[in-house]
Amino acid sequence: MNPLILIPARMAATRLPGKPLADIGGVPMIVRVLRQGLEAGIGPVAVAAGDPEIVEAVQKAGGTAVLTDPDLPSGSDRILAALAQLDPGFAHDVVINLQGDMPFVDPAVLSDCARILKEFGDADIATVVAPEASPADRANPDVVKAVLAMEEDGQSGRALYFTRSTLYGDGPVWRHIGIYGYRREALEAFNAAAPSPLEKREKLEQLRAMELGLTIRAAVAKTAPISVDNPSDLEAARKQAEETR
Repeated sequence: MNPLILIPARMAATRLPGKPLADIGGVPMIVRVLRQGLEAGIGPVAVAAGDPEIVEAVQKAGGTAVLTDPDLPSGSDRILAALAQLDPGFAHDVVINLQGDMPFVDPAVLSDCARILKEFGDADIATVVAPEASPADRANPDVVKAVLAMEEDGQSGRALYFTRSTLYGDGPVWRHIGIYGYRREALEAFNAAAPSPLEKREKLEQLRAMELGLTIRAAVAKTAPISVDNPSDLEAARKQAEETR
């Protein structure tokens, strides 16, 4: 297995325009994400950028970035476009899609995502979940929940469904973390397919993969990383950067 980590990023985020270059403790957010990816030590890391400003910032920090069409509709489209530029010879058979708004993601989470594909031959796609942060998560439509058939060790499970709806009853509720590991052929099949009925209903693109018959397995992380989606998230990230100096 030969993984490549790709980080999709574009300036035109709806709730926080320009967020890849948002300053967090003197470092652009996209550079922080890049460094976390490199610390995982599982393979090369590159940014799939939708804008030249992002490429410039990454290269200034000594990283690798490629420019992709700014009008691509999703992060998975962007990483596939970057993959065609970076690896036309198909040397990398696994692609880890790391979101560009997770400046403090634990590198071990990325390693776990790759490990799932190595350990489970039936897994087409790997992802990550974490325990609910509070009981309020169960009814929060902004918290995506993963319904899993857990392995006996409790450290991973096969995905049965993903939903924004409230989950009832006893047992853990798993928050989905938007990090994916794709076998290359699964990424290509996913991107070639049209949005599926369940995907459109839940507004969750991973359901397209499930409707295609692809198997998704998830590793369990201890906590969910900060995801910077709005100004208040950015302030929380800046505070964390200050506290960890």
